[in-house]
Amino acid sequence: MDDVEYLVVGAGISGLSFANAIRTEMASRGRPAPDVLVIEADDEPGGYCKTIKRDGFVWDYSGHFFHFAHPEIEKWLRERMPQGEVATVVKRAFVRFKGLNIDFPFQKNIHQLGREDFIECLHDLYFRDEGPHASAANSFKDMLYRRFGRGIAERFLVPYNEKLYATDLGELDVDAMGRFFPHADIADIIRNMRTPDNTSYNSTFTYPRGGAIEYIKALLRDLPAECLSYGERLVAVDLSRRVAKTSRREILYDRLVSSAPLPALVRACGLPFNERAFSWNKVQVYNLGFDRKGRADVHWMYFPDPSLCFYRVGFYDNIRGDPRMSLYVEIGLRSDATVDVEQMRARVLADLERERIVDGHRLVAHHQVTMDPAYVHITGASRGEVARLRSVLADAGVHPVGRYGGWTYCAIEDNIVETRALARFLAET
Repeated sequence: MDDVEYLVVGAGISGLSFANAIRTEMASRGRPAPDVLVIEADDEPGGYCKTIKRDGFVWDYSGHFFHFAHPEIEKWLRERMPQGEVATVVKRAFVRFKGLNIDFPFQKNIHQLGREDFIECLHDLYFRDEGPHASAANSFKDMLYRRFGRGIAERFLVPYNEKLYATDLGELDVDAMGRFFPHADIADIIRNMRTPDNTSYNSTFTYPRGGAIEYIKALLRDLPAECLSYGERLVAVDLSRRVAKTSRREILYDRLVSSAPLPALVRACGLPFNERAFSWNKVQVYNLGFDRKGRADVHWMYFPDPSLCFYRVGFYDNIRGDPRMSLYVEIGLRSDATVDVEQMRARVLADLERERIVDGHRLVAHHQVTMDPAYVHITGASRGEVARLRSVLADAGVHPVGRYGGWTYCAIEDNIVETRALARFLAET
């Protein structure tokens, strides 16, 4: 039986970040390099942060853009990437509504709507039923109506997020998107009519010329090859013995750090839990390359119209400065939905033509991937069950991390912050 100090499940951003961080923490304390093993079920690293290069186009599994709030993390990554690899981009994003391109966020730019839509949104915003106890909203959907009024909620916020999450927003927690939801009060909205200010957490973002995989390469650079094992899947965990069974062997560990989806990890550990507390969507992503350039003034667009299959379209060519239009198109689906890939691609192209994004262009290359899970549904039940399970697992030396391990909504950088903090805690104990 193999024996390691730290067994890490998943060679994506979270797992590789922890593997780096625990080595750094031990070195900073003058201690020997810890015995770390990262196992990855796939044959290559990256998780969802993978890059596809085809016929001159560079695509990711979906839009993976870093929004750095911690300069030291950005500096650390860039030092491990080729000089000049990363570009910093000032975001330009729109909401497509009735043929108009409304600056994002929609709720701060209702003055760009047609007259009747603007008047109704402004009227409902002013007379919204927020009341003196806005925090009493009982769901994400209820919060949208209370905070922004019926006009804004029903024109964008509700239909768009229903397309994204593929669920009834009344089932989601009030704070389902946390700090990532672009809140605005009535003063912000009125002020924005005269002095535009659409800043948000991702007003600028960075993207490598070689695609998001360059961030994975940076995280791999300082890790010895013997720390990594691909094509090795976690099968079961004996919490009392601290033994993990994989598709290849049994491994005795001191600590196990996992970025696998929390329900899958809990099943592997044999713990009883409320499975109905966990739900999620999946996202079908179509990467599309065309023979010539399209519009050049946008990085991504949001589509609340329920008759369109996609909720968001991104323009890699405008992010990378490429001469041909290169898109990623995202479709939110229920976790139990089935997709005819070819039929859905035909619908995507038809809807892109309808919105005049594709306008006489010829498709010359394409790729698709299903992200399952994609966005987890944060509910009152899931919050309670996640907190309980994390406590039980921590007592047994198991630490779930990342968006799926922690069953949360977070930015990519947040995974690095989280795993660095965990490494610091474990190094001190």
